[in-house]
Amino acid sequence: MSGFRLIDLFSGAGGMTLGFTDDRFCGGFESVWALDNDAAAVRTHRQNFGPHAECYDIELWLEEGRDIPQADVVVGGPPCQGFSLLNKKRQGDPRRALWQPFLDIVERSGASVFVIENVAELYRSPEFQEIETRARSIGFDVAGEVLLAADYGAPQNRRRTVMIGYSRAYSSAPSFPPLQTHAAPGSGKNLPAWRTVWDAIADLPEPKGTEIRRERAPLNLHFGRTPTQKSLDRYRSVPPGGNRFDLQRNAPELTPDCWIRKTSGGTDLFGRLWWERPSVTIRTEFFKPEKGRYLHPDQHRPITHREAARLMGFPDDFEFCGSKIEIARQIGNAVPPPLAAAIGQTVSDILKARTKLAA
Repeated sequence: MSGFRLIDLFSGAGGMTLGFTDDRFCGGFESVWALDNDAAAVRTHRQNFGPHAECYDIELWLEEGRDIPQADVVVGGPPCQGFSLLNKKRQGDPRRALWQPFLDIVERSGASVFVIENVAELYRSPEFQEIETRARSIGFDVAGEVLLAADYGAPQNRRRTVMIGYSRAYSSAPSFPPLQTHAAPGSGKNLPAWRTVWDAIADLPEPKGTEIRRERAPLNLHFGRTPTQKSLDRYRSVPPGGNRFDLQRNAPELTPDCWIRKTSGGTDLFGRLWWERPSVTIRTEFFKPEKGRYLHPDQHRPITHREAARLMGFPDDFEFCGSKIEIARQIGNAVPPPLAAAIGQTVSDILKARTKLAA
């Protein structure tokens, strides 16, 4: 292989790596090292990108003085729970500070560029300024923006903060954010419309069975569940585009008491995806409709693992390893590869400019 050398930290299954290295996306990068403490995710990364992924704690790796390869770019998503609006009381959560060892590895790898991807709330948090201050102290300027995955070809309304750090020794400010590849219908932009749930999953048959099958993709992750009759009755009570409030109106006897008492908020809970729109954000428990708008648009079931992977933008030949729960976690935690590809193109432009300058 050849190309710019890529390190992926907190790599998960490798959505960012895929977007940077696969010619169907950005391409032009070579994955030389990945690090994550999720063993199943590391197996997935190795299966798709080679044996150089390590299952290890990032802080321990640094404390033990282990080798860090040289690279052109370091990318990663330090765990986001400390910033998330779903975890509002996590002041002092140590996960908020894992960008520190991330930048230690940026410095030790000799990289000219780094990318941090995280929840949208990072952008206006004090930690954003702390990261920027530390980056400047080691010779990097920083650009940041909240990006919408649907604007870059992923069939999902997922908003994420993306920070790009670029060495002052090699580069002027990059063109950032990346140019959109898709736009909302009716926006007036001369771009293809956002990809929708229909575009992503309409060709899949109804799922059969409840276990991961031996068949190759796309059907090996396209399995169902074994809902109770009560769950089936609940699914049938939610019309196209509906949610828990429709369940309450149509079948109050099937509605949990806690939902009846809570008369506002949570409009995505027990909701159906819309065929004609991108999906909502795919999280790690997408197979539980009580966690969000994860019911199929017209079938009486939650979406499958294969459908969730497609809604993230993973191609069917990407092979996930692990149990059903482990794979769901990998899918929900991933960077959508089409979004990663747009970021990768910006990084490629920076590094190409650096190469010309060095010449």
